[in-house]
Amino acid sequence: MKRRAIPGTVLLVGALLLLMLSLIQLTCTTVMSVPLVTINALLVLSALSACSLTFSALRTGAFIATLSISALWLAWQPLHALTLCALALLAVVSVQRLARAPVPAGAVAALLGVWLLWFWQILVTGYAVPQVILPAPLDILAALVDSASLLAGDVLQTVIKSVLAGYLLGSGLGIGVALLIDRLPFLQRGLLPVANLTSTVPLVGVAPIAVMWFGFDWPSKAAVVVLVTFFPALVSTLAGLKASGKMEQELMYCYAATPRQRLLALRLPAAMPFIFSALKVNATLSLITAIVAEFFGSPTAGLGFRISTESARMHMPVVWSAIVVASVAGSLFYSLLVRLDRRVNFWHPTLRGNALEK
Repeated sequence: MKRRAIPGTVLLVGALLLLMLSLIQLTCTTVMSVPLVTINALLVLSALSACSLTFSALRTGAFIATLSISALWLAWQPLHALTLCALALLAVVSVQRLARAPVPAGAVAALLGVWLLWFWQILVTGYAVPQVILPAPLDILAALVDSASLLAGDVLQTVIKSVLAGYLLGSGLGIGVALLIDRLPFLQRGLLPVANLTSTVPLVGVAPIAVMWFGFDWPSKAAVVVLVTFFPALVSTLAGLKASGKMEQELMYCYAATPRQRLLALRLPAAMPFIFSALKVNATLSLITAIVAEFFGSPTAGLGFRISTESARMHMPVVWSAIVVASVAGSLFYSLLVRLDRRVNFWHPTLRGNALEK
């Protein structure tokens, strides 16, 4: 019987060798104190346990211990190239082995994110990178806590008012116009080419005009979001209405179904996967559009306003905290649409395939 190799064994051995070489080099060049030797020994042991094939709870605890001990080590000593390479190999091994374990995919993504944030923190801190260029994650977290009240008002202004209103109106108009074009063929020749022009209008040109028309408050940003989200919803809905099979259409014809009955019973359900694809695309487009539109004029609130004003003041941790808030809001919005898509389009082959794989 052929034995299966433990994944990441070569990387794990290389990481431990680099840690030991780093310890030997520091011992030969500096006077090592007892606490520093203890920290290095604990780092090697915890790293070995973190990447072992042991019980998941023990491995998780060893991984946390590795981060803590290595943080102590790097606080005690300056950055060392061998240690950084060893910890990078340990990161690869831990992610690789967790990906092979029977855990949710989100756990692997979370582990990778923790490693990236940790390396970001130690590299920026160790090499004294100025905050104007790249602030450390802990500085961004501190700015996020200190500016929580301001960012809450920015989320209300940008996400709840501008994005949500423009998203619902733009996507709804796109779906409604698509239904009209499908029902009235003469609109397909007259209205569809005009609707195609909305996809070619530059955002940086429309945003100042919208501010002049609708003022500096959220309606001007919502108007730009409507313009951006209208075309994807229109095109996807038209494509979805034509996605029903020929046999199903002939069956509805044999049942003497009216156009409205064919639309509600066959064509609209068949178009729902296409519509949800457009809604998910519009979820990201609407947030980006609202933030960019706030650069051209906004009241004293809004994520785009916060990014532009704080970057002019060189308060980069606050800028990054606003970016984090915008990313989290967009991710939550997109995740909500994904869950709704799975509930509505559970019958679709792609979703049924994913359910069988799970």
